[in-house]
Amino acid sequence: MRERRWESRSELDFDRVVAVCDRLGELGQKTARPERELICYIEEWDVSSPREIRRLDPWTTEDVTLVRIHENFRGDFYLMAAAYHDAYRKRQGSDTYCSACHPWTYKEPLQKHLPTGMLWVGFRERTHSFVRVRLNTSEIITPGETRGDRERDLWLEERRRVFMYAVDLLDLPIRAGIENRRVHLQTEGSGLPLFCSWPDAFGPCQFEYNANDPVPLLVSAGRLSATFGSEATTVRVYLTGFPEEALPAFEAVAPSGRNAYRVSVQCHLTDLKALLALIRPAGRLYATLCEFQTRGFLPEADEAWAIVGAVGTGKSFRVEARLNRAPLPEDRMADWLETVLGLPMDPAPLPPFP
Repeated sequence: MRERRWESRSELDFDRVVAVCDRLGELGQKTARPERELICYIEEWDVSSPREIRRLDPWTTEDVTLVRIHENFRGDFYLMAAAYHDAYRKRQGSDTYCSACHPWTYKEPLQKHLPTGMLWVGFRERTHSFVRVRLNTSEIITPGETRGDRERDLWLEERRRVFMYAVDLLDLPIRAGIENRRVHLQTEGSGLPLFCSWPDAFGPCQFEYNANDPVPLLVSAGRLSATFGSEATTVRVYLTGFPEEALPAFEAVAPSGRNAYRVSVQCHLTDLKALLALIRPAGRLYATLCEFQTRGFLPEADEAWAIVGAVGTGKSFRVEARLNRAPLPEDRMADWLETVLGLPMDPAPLPPFP
């Protein structure tokens, strides 16, 4: 789901984060408390070796993914993805997952979408391969919002056209049309499911096509990634479900890459300080502090769901607020959030790509 996001203007210490919980509790909301467990999500935790995941042994972990990051990549994405597939094929299991992502570019002028999208090609289990395509938009208009209706026809036709550009290069049996004032994608007679996600007010911004044979997908993914040209980029490869002894084979594909982890940790609110210290200097953590419906605060406004969370980087935290829509006009949102959270808040959309 596309989301609206705001972030506290200044960095905070942990006591200020707890104070936000206290404030929301006084306003009648159920919040994270020191005695309650929560889920902390860790991303971009740079490690010198995969074995550093053992530093999280004091906590229960889930969804552990090792990310191989290749910066300043100018090579052939097809060759790299194929090499990772070869390593995967020799070590695959029932719960293993491997995917690689690379940007691609649409060459014609656009008004509502940005020219650079993202492509993933990946492998699950023994005979399951997929290609995933995501578009990026010039602004976020979330599902249910009407402020883009005046230019809806432009949004829809432009999105349909960009999707079909990617589909044609990937040589996939997918049709993109417009139904009920939204973009609609479907497969053409293959019987294979087409997963569409990451929606905004105009339809999905992402689709995923699944196939049994990875080779055609690797070839066509190389063709789409080549539209990015010779500009240096960052390629990320995600590895999930592999035992530690299997990981050196993936590192050998391109030894110059660095390792980072994504993982969720079951912990208590007070553990966030220790976890932030553990993942420094480059890691990022996130934990939800409170979820609420805005109608309790704004009975006359459009209803929305809000999620307030703590984001930790370096030695400090910030508080973020994500909403599935803006219940107030755009120019009033930051002031209203400040009255609720007690902190100056600024718009801070998340990056669309990993």
